[in-house]
Amino acid sequence: MVKLQFGPREVDCAPDQTVLDALLDSGEDVPYSCKTGMCLTCMMQCKGGTVPEASQNGIKGTLVEQGYFLPCVCTPTDDLDLSPADDHDLFTWSVVHEIEPLNETVCRVLLDPTTPIYYRAGQFINVRRADGLVRSYSLASVPQLDGFLELHVKRLPRGRMSNWMFDELKKGDRLEIQGPNGSCYYTPGKFEQNMLLVGNGSGLAPLFGIARDALASGHKGKICLYHGSQSRKGHYLVDVLRDLDAEHANFTYFPCASREEPADNLRSGRAEIVAARDLPDIKGWSVFLCGFPPMVTSARKWAYLAGAAMNDIYADPFDLKDLRAEPRD
Repeated sequence: MVKLQFGPREVDCAPDQTVLDALLDSGEDVPYSCKTGMCLTCMMQCKGGTVPEASQNGIKGTLVEQGYFLPCVCTPTDDLDLSPADDHDLFTWSVVHEIEPLNETVCRVLLDPTTPIYYRAGQFINVRRADGLVRSYSLASVPQLDGFLELHVKRLPRGRMSNWMFDELKKGDRLEIQGPNGSCYYTPGKFEQNMLLVGNGSGLAPLFGIARDALASGHKGKICLYHGSQSRKGHYLVDVLRDLDAEHANFTYFPCASREEPADNLRSGRAEIVAARDLPDIKGWSVFLCGFPPMVTSARKWAYLAGAAMNDIYADPFDLKDLRAEPRD
């Protein structure tokens, strides 16, 4: 059985058990969120022993060199000497520049980092408040177009962070941020390649950034954005997206509602299903997916079967399932 040295304690890690699960089972209160290696919330440092290479996927090279890894996807074969992440390595401060409602359940939060953040539109950052609560939010901003980091925050019924941001966060407040993270972003170079963007809810955020980034970079191929919601009330930035549609011949915006009849440019049905009907063959396309994880999973499968290459399908899904004793969103 592998031994984990975590501060003054030695913890047993059973075969096929992850480092995170071993620490949680032993009573350690360590931060985590998705448990799938996506959000990077649980990142910690290995100061002795060797962690599997796969447990460092998605981490910046400078942090990998310092021994950082993801305990949620690390099943160790060696004894490890572990320590919590050094905040100075991971987090920096930002100031809230503006909070603006975009519809009844989504608000725009603009953050001004105190040190420069070099990112690509569509990546995500982790936001931490004073009590240590961390949540991941995709970036809707584009570095060369926007002066602030733009987040789209959806209020969720039991969302501890989202309700706090809606009800208590104020302009001028300070928040810690970590990142950027994720591989769901536009890469210039294939300017003639068609692009399909599918999202629902606040999953629009990275797609909004990716579309604007591609257009600003002079992309020539088609850019088709399908945004889904249950009803038209769930859509936001509609006028902005319709303006982009009108200004750029290669960009088309399709608002979709699963519980409404088609009307006024509104398509009826789930976004990924409407896209599949419209585009039965997407061989050679790049595909960007963001939103509710089951949608991302089904859309990824459809996109592959419709001809898109696996390495041209990009997604950073965030799973909101209950991972702690008390349900959360």
